[in-house]
Amino acid sequence: SALVFNPSFTAFVDQNIINSLRFIIKLGNFSAHTNKKVAYREAVLALQNLFEFVLFIDYCYGSSYEDRTFDETLLADDTKQSISAQELTRLRGELETKSAEREALMDEMKSLQEELARLRTQNTAERSYVPHVKTEDETRRTIIDLDLKAMGWTFDVDCMREVPVIGMPSTSGKGFADYVLYGRDHKPLAVIEAKKTTVSPEAGREQARIYADCLEQMTGQRPLIFYTNGYDTYFWDDLHYPPRQVYSVFSQDDLQRIVSRRTQARTFEALKINPAITDRAYQKEAIHSVCTAFAAHRRKALLVMATGTGKTRTVISLVDVLLSHGWITNILFLADRIELVRQAKQAFTEHLPNLSTCNLLERDGSSSARAIFSTYPTIMNAIDEMKTKDGARLFTPGHFDLIVIDEAHRSIFKKYRAIFRYFDALIVGLTATPKTDVDHNTYDFFDMENDMPTYAYEYDTALAEGYLADYHCIAKLLRIPTKGITYEELSPEERERYEDAFDESEEPPETITSGEINHRYFNVDTTRQVLSDLMEKGLKIEGGDKLGKTIIFARSHRHAEHIEKEFDRLYPQYRGEFARVIDHAVKNHAKLLSDFRNPDKLPQIAISVDMLDTGIDIHEILNLVFYKQVFSKAKFWQMFGRGTRLCKDLFGAGADKTMFYLRLYGEFCVLFPESKVYREHGYGLSRRKDVWVESPHPAGAAGGRVPVRSAHGFSGIARV
Repeated sequence: SALVFNPSFTAFVDQNIINSLRFIIKLGNFSAHTNKKVAYREAVLALQNLFEFVLFIDYCYGSSYEDRTFDETLLADDTKQSISAQELTRLRGELETKSAEREALMDEMKSLQEELARLRTQNTAERSYVPHVKTEDETRRTIIDLDLKAMGWTFDVDCMREVPVIGMPSTSGKGFADYVLYGRDHKPLAVIEAKKTTVSPEAGREQARIYADCLEQMTGQRPLIFYTNGYDTYFWDDLHYPPRQVYSVFSQDDLQRIVSRRTQARTFEALKINPAITDRAYQKEAIHSVCTAFAAHRRKALLVMATGTGKTRTVISLVDVLLSHGWITNILFLADRIELVRQAKQAFTEHLPNLSTCNLLERDGSSSARAIFSTYPTIMNAIDEMKTKDGARLFTPGHFDLIVIDEAHRSIFKKYRAIFRYFDALIVGLTATPKTDVDHNTYDFFDMENDMPTYAYEYDTALAEGYLADYHCIAKLLRIPTKGITYEELSPEERERYEDAFDESEEPPETITSGEINHRYFNVDTTRQVLSDLMEKGLKIEGGDKLGKTIIFARSHRHAEHIEKEFDRLYPQYRGEFARVIDHAVKNHAKLLSDFRNPDKLPQIAISVDMLDTGIDIHEILNLVFYKQVFSKAKFWQMFGRGTRLCKDLFGAGADKTMFYLRLYGEFCVLFPESKVYREHGYGLSRRKDVWVESPHPAGAAGGRVPVRSAHGFSGIARV
């Protein structure tokens, strides 16, 4: 399904073709995950849709294209054929073999992209292609009916077709609603207006509203409104929101919950926030801002809060408010790291003990719990796999009333767009990225103007109010990681060491690019310099005798291993315990991370790739070393946040942590050109010669800048 929505696919494929493929996907999922037989008409339509797609591909790339028409009479007469389980297993094996062959073909096709693009441009200019039109009855009986069956509706029981209504604006005053969905009390929950596949669903909007008016007059309950052409479905809760596109019609439970909320939901006028969860003024302001936005009929909110200011506590308190006011029942918390999911679930359980919770990754609780915690891939798989006791799909499009996105940024919405197309819910996004650095695509997703989140409490403000630690930035421009190595530019002594790094049978390359440094090749001298800088000048504890807890952000696992190896060579007295690689490639990384968290245990230095970039809350961290380039502002601020937390008595009784060191190795301002200069505190960041450099004077104070300290030493390279 995600491939069908890939921008590179949708950019040139006709929308009718995409719609046809969506039906094939839905039918396949319905059959595979319900074990129910596919109706003959459904199978024929799926085959016809596939025919249309193959015809379109032939139109674009075929050498002898001709317009063809799908002929149902060519299908086999015996529609009662069935495939045995043994035969199905054999076919699956063949399919896996074909899949491997397809992967090889895909690699081959990459080299033919330009030729394929040329063929498509030439063929589409010379040929004509018109998709076949399907009738309104065919739409209703196949595509829409499939959606209804997939959501658990039973025809002629709680889902009625062609329902007579009175009160129409016509001479007779009578009419027929295409579909009416009923609740267990036999009152109408929703009305559906169906149009032809080639007609915009908007054509049925007003007609659907009139049917809703009639049903309300007839039953005393206003139904919710859907209008669809089978492929595009719109939902209209016209008492609260404008129409919006949804994945499909909703289940009976989901519709009943929405209708019941009309009388159960209370206003936020007398909003009470539990001080045991959130007692800081800015956290309460954030909650009020979200509630105000929801009360104003907005369905999305974005909170910009610096790391260490309690984003998770704030959202827990928000959930508490929304639950107590009858606005939500089911919650989905999404994070991109397993550790973040665990931490969030633990925090919710601690502060809202009466709320049933489940971590989908560990299944530590019922999947029917009110609060579900998951990574993005896990919830995508769970949509099709997880069932209710009676075998129905558990996570229907309307199942969740609120989705919380931990660290909302562009890559999440780009990579996992299908999740947010599927679920229809209120959404609260959390991010530590400064509001001016939040990508415009993120604001667009939340239906907001650039730089205008629902609420912002940023690092500068938190620092000024005493909630976060200050930082002292030391930037160092390293020649080799930045510029690479050019043999001609090396001194005779350096050339000798360079040549010694290669086997006699190998010809040393004339150049090694900066991109290959710390990826294919490691500069030993640079690594030793980074480590000696840290050990000599890093922030220390225990009266200056011991380096404080430190994270070194490495480029890759091999790079991290190289750093650990060089540390042990430089400082053998620590017996290999002081600096350790902690990432997902290490077998016992959970135990190492637990020891790193413990202020009384080693290691003091965690050398990590991605694992410690975000969500690891260790108050004792005093030094952050960026020994890799960071290409994302969102990721940079997450990493920066690992050092911002305060820590009481870290340097002894009454000597608290109020500062951490930030050591940057590389041209970071090239990657972050819009970053602000921090001037409210003692150590700002100034721009000079394309690098961030230390400025020891507050804003407005006299004084100059510390020049960039460039490292030119070269003692050889280590190879991967």
